[in-house]
Amino acid sequence: MRIITGTAKGRRLREPKNYDIRPTTDMVKEAIFSIVQFDVEGRRVLDLFGGTGQLGLEAASRGAAEVVITDSSRESIKLIRENAAHCALDVKIVQTDAIGWLARCGRFDLIFIDPPYDSPLAEKSLKTIKEFDILSEGGIIICETRCEKSLPELEPPYKKGREYRYGKVKLTAYSKEAMTC
Repeated sequence: MRIITGTAKGRRLREPKNYDIRPTTDMVKEAIFSIVQFDVEGRRVLDLFGGTGQLGLEAASRGAAEVVITDSSRESIKLIRENAAHCALDVKIVQTDAIGWLARCGRFDLIFIDPPYDSPLAEKSLKTIKEFDILSEGGIIICETRCEKSLPELEPPYKKGREYRYGKVKLTAYSKEAMTC
């Protein structure tokens, strides 16, 4: 695992010692940042279920104005802190229950959702994001799941977009359309 581009380009990230954390592969991470390449710089970014922190750290390296990385695991939080320090990137790291935290976190322009694959947390996260309307107008959500997992449509102004498949991984893009008068 490494930072692909930006101020920390080429920095190798520390990986978990066990398999409780499933890091996003470099190939999938490159695909994610190809999808959002013009929507990172100067934006407020949330990396939900951070694991190693690599999606949030990549966004910070690419010039995001603010990056918040969350995870409930003490081991993950320690790993994220080590990776942020190693890359000299300033990010906010929060150990918390993601779903409960979404109700009070404020708005974001870009949200990465990469929960444990065999959990209902992707669907719960999407529902909570919509319920508390935390995605800014024109914002993007990228959700990483197993290929066979089907994610829900969301009510307007939220819109389910394209799905991208990379081996056993599926990325589902959502957006929030700007409201017109």
